[in-house]
Amino acid sequence: MRYGMLVVLLVLTQCAEAGTGVAKYAGEFISLGVGGRALGLGGAYVALGNDVTAGYWNPAGLARISYPQLTLMHDERFGSLVNYDYGAVAFPFGSQSTIGVSLLRLGVDDIPDTRNAGVDINGNLTYDPSQFSRVDPNRVMYFNAADWAMYVSYARAYSEDFSYGANVKLIRRELGDHGATGIGVDIGVWYTPLDNLLLGANFQDVTTTFLAWDTGTNELISPTLKVGSAYLIEAFGGRFAPAMDFDIRFENRRTASLAHLGPVSVDLHTGMEYQFKDLIALRVGYSDIKQLTLGAGVHLPKLNIDYSFMRFDQGDNMDTHRISMTFTLESAEFQRVPDPE
Repeated sequence: MRYGMLVVLLVLTQCAEAGTGVAKYAGEFISLGVGGRALGLGGAYVALGNDVTAGYWNPAGLARISYPQLTLMHDERFGSLVNYDYGAVAFPFGSQSTIGVSLLRLGVDDIPDTRNAGVDINGNLTYDPSQFSRVDPNRVMYFNAADWAMYVSYARAYSEDFSYGANVKLIRRELGDHGATGIGVDIGVWYTPLDNLLLGANFQDVTTTFLAWDTGTNELISPTLKVGSAYLIEAFGGRFAPAMDFDIRFENRRTASLAHLGPVSVDLHTGMEYQFKDLIALRVGYSDIKQLTLGAGVHLPKLNIDYSFMRFDQGDNMDTHRISMTFTLESAEFQRVPDPE
């Protein structure tokens, strides 16, 4: 499994030819999603997001927080082979603005490199496969394959019904001794035209994100338009929130998507949340990779704990459990400053 994952990582990072070109799936690691609440809803969070994780899902949603927030998430996949970590902070300032910083890392660590560790049948170092006898563990080297992304976010409420925001996104990809660096921009809006109806859109990598490898190969991450809606329904002593998002991509995914028209493809996220008296929440969703998700949340004073589960249809050790914790400095001294009378 470890060597199989290495092959996948090598393919993904070298998928562009020398020069510059749009690389399909080059930005896939930044589309995995963050936060136990959002992931329990299948990633349908562009309109519903109203906490610190909105810096990832839709920066315009950050304008809806009233107190500073900090969130952390850890995720292990493929039997702990792949580690996925995320953290973010957001601070409201003034009566209308919010700033935030988010950091995520997807990595496979301690990959053995046996290229210079082969021993031939005579006990000598060999590069000839026909003479290969064994691997000398003292000659095995180790390296990491990791993708990093940092979001610097700004959001502002134009009115109670409309807000907008943007991310400057820094990307770093590392594979052994080589690496790539890139920068991109996301632009988001959030709007509630009617009571309880929420609409959102996030145009990710709107300028096309450029990744420059130190090998001379360059990649372009094409834009993705995420649009979503949610509706809040008060019932049974709590609140139901059905949500639906669409990912519109322009990188010719065709059969790998729900629907396509030429190079333009569409994928669906949908979810339902029931929240009881702001104490507990239950969630179900369906993700863009056609997998069922389940989730639950517990709301404690100044702390939310959210859990999500995804069941994959094939293979062992494929199920994914994600837990995130969000801390809110819910105190009068940290509260957003209201508009002056």
